Amino acid sequence: MSTSLHLLLPLASSLGFVAGVLLLKRSAAFGVGVWRTTFIANLFLAICVAPFWLLGGNGGGLIWQPLVTASLFFVGQVATFIAIDRGDVSVATPVLGAKIILVALISALLLPDPTPLKWWIAAALSTAAIVLLNRRPPGTAGTTTNRNIGVTIIAALAAALAFAICDVHVQKWAPAWGVGHFLPIMFGTVGVLSFFLIPIFREPLRKIKRPAWPWLIGGSVLLGLQAAGVGIAIGAFGDATAVNVVYSSRGLWSVLAVWWVGHWFHNDEQNLGPAVLRLRLWGAGLMLLAIALVLV
Repeated sequence: MSTSLHLLLPLASSLGFVAGVLLLKRSAAFGVGVWRTTFIANLFLAICVAPFWLLGGNGGGLIWQPLVTASLFFVGQVATFIAIDRGDVSVATPVLGAKIILVALISALLLPDPTPLKWWIAAALSTAAIVLLNRRPPGTAGTTTNRNIGVTIIAALAAALAFAICDVHVQKWAPAWGVGHFLPIMFGTVGVLSFFLIPIFREPLRKIKRPAWPWLIGGSVLLGLQAAGVGIAIGAFGDATAVNVVYSSRGLWSVLAVWWVGHWFHNDEQNLGPAVLRLRLWGAGLMLLAIALVLV
């Protein structure tokens, strides 16, 4: 696989992420709740990655390394589901795109190279993008539900930070292990950590309504596969920044998806009106511009 072709993995993952989030957002309408959703999604994530063990490994890593990355991923996953459960997909996903800026900055902190000026400019553009995502035009009618935009943005930024630190360490530690061993141990640990969520379930899993399961399982499988794609791309090719540049296109796909096909999933973000969604599209565009600055 060539250097350019491996970037097809995060591109496919960005589309899989948006589709998976829409499916999980639909399941939320049946009262599944953020904690049960996180638990189910992380179990399917561990299952999707487990077969990679057959790829083998190098056996040169330290056991605490995949455990640390798993803990970071788990925190990011919980924060992600809080963001999409409490707010709009078209807000949470573009804000998660700030991960690319954080990956670049954290990589700079861990390496002796200075942080380029263009990265600081990109960070400023990302901030402006978040302002646009959070803004309503004067006179725009509100929706009938509380969108919790502030909570959505804070949770999405927390997720972006946790995932960014995780990606940098995957790039740093996976080569010694080999992708075939590092990723199954890492995501298997994420699955184990998810059992600590059971005591805070609002209701037991058996109480999940039957119509919710197809949406819940479908979204969980898609999120598991997309996480595996990003993990392979970073672990095997070691270019976390380039991978995340492509992967962050999910911010744009999310805005377009809720605008064009959101109603298929009973997603009502279209009801926010074209003015609000237009601002969010500009916000996603600024996020992509910031990403391009980091890539060039």
